[in-house]
Amino acid sequence: MTAVNGKILKGIAGFYYVYADGIGVVECKAKGLFRNQGVKPLPGDLAELEISDYEKLSGNITEILPRKNSLIRPAVANVDQVLVFFAVKDPDPHLNLLDRFLISMEKNGLPVYIIFNKTDLGSENEVNALRNIYENAGYRTFGISAGKGIGREEVISLLEGKTSVIAGPSGVGKSTFMNLINPEALSMVGELSEKIKRGKNTTRHTELFPIGKDSYLIDTPGFSSFYIDDIAADELDEYYPEIKKYEPDCRFAGCSHLKEQDCGVRKALAEGLIAPERYENYCRLYTEAVNRKRY
Repeated sequence: MTAVNGKILKGIAGFYYVYADGIGVVECKAKGLFRNQGVKPLPGDLAELEISDYEKLSGNITEILPRKNSLIRPAVANVDQVLVFFAVKDPDPHLNLLDRFLISMEKNGLPVYIIFNKTDLGSENEVNALRNIYENAGYRTFGISAGKGIGREEVISLLEGKTSVIAGPSGVGKSTFMNLINPEALSMVGELSEKIKRGKNTTRHTELFPIGKDSYLIDTPGFSSFYIDDIAADELDEYYPEIKKYEPDCRFAGCSHLKEQDCGVRKALAEGLIAPERYENYCRLYTEAVNRKRY
């Protein structure tokens, strides 16, 4: 058997589909040693594999190479950046859900770009209002209409030489955007779908595929909820960049920014430096965290 290196695209029912450059997609089993070590191969992992059958492109993963990072949700490894998609309309954007996702990515130290899709369904004022909420918080945002091919070039330019996660709720146009990226990506999805005998129209599992030299996209299933149960109330402000910015202006150490006097964060809110939508979500999440600890 020949040993080669590859990148895990997807795992389903104990089988892993690994892309080896110049060879193609190899269907692999993971050796038992991973279970014994408590290691679960993830999409995005670099792996060493032994190809047992070149005609059928099958083999075994023998080693998971060191990761530079990994996420629990979505369950992926070796990520450079995240593109989170929300629609301007149809469905209306759920900003509390977006904030939860951003908090998780902040905790993991991953850069996030926010893509507001379906701009053709909203007015210019509506689109700008959404973008301003998050631009003022320090995030880079984009307004696009993937279905009409509007604004896609600037977003696509972010992907070169990176492993990028595409995430967001169902129905916001992630798949439409993915279909615009690269014909090679489509052929890779088709090849993988044929190998595992699954349809390719709905993302059921997290999967990665190459779109160019050293460039990969990780497509993830849509989410309608996002839990941040591992973040305590008194650390929540660390993951709101604009709240963290004004916290040094608070009179009291450990200020919750809810009711204390001389709170620098609430002063910035009153001056229009922090978006009310972001502050209201912070308050809700803070209260949730306090109640979670109590009960």
